[in-house]
Amino acid sequence: MTAPVYSANDFALALQALMPIGKVWPRDADALQSQVFNGLAAVYERSSERAQNLISDAFPASTVELLPEWESTLGLPDPCAGTSPTIQQRRNQVVARFANSGGQSAAYYINFSLNLGYTVTVRQYAPFRCGQSRCGDSLGGVDWFYTWAIHAPLNTVTRFRAGSSTAGEALATWNNKVLECELSSVSPAHTYLLFQYS
Repeated sequence: MTAPVYSANDFALALQALMPIGKVWPRDADALQSQVFNGLAAVYERSSERAQNLISDAFPASTVELLPEWESTLGLPDPCAGTSPTIQQRRNQVVARFANSGGQSAAYYINFSLNLGYTVTVRQYAPFRCGQSRCGDSLGGVDWFYTWAIHAPLNTVTRFRAGSSTAGEALATWNNKVLECELSSVSPAHTYLLFQYS
């Protein structure tokens, strides 16, 4: 069920219907009371629209007006997104941090990256072991137990989307700085991340 949408005219008519009947309460369009009601009705229409937007703003993936509150709750904005991130990039960071439950698996890194707007694959390395490794694998040391390779496209393009982006934003942005910065910040301290682009 959708919420009812009321126009300024609907509010003006409702206000006029609440007036008492009599000569001092004219209902003509050019009467002073009607002009006051028309001015108030525009304010009520704006408030009604904003109240309906509050429903979609309550969710991080579709927020616009409450984006600063979501960001401050989650420790954003931070240097990862650069000096002027788009609304979509800011939302992606909010969603990624909000949905982040922590982890140390390949699936965790893949899901976290997906929430940021990046499609990646992850490879976990291990040192060479007789009987388990293949001929030609690198020898490596103990650090290879804690090394992950993050494979991503050379440039991940974030395109302008009507309804999600705002006027004045670039039609497309491409970089992987947010991916590298965010994954580095959530990776456990004893791990090494290798970012490989193709």
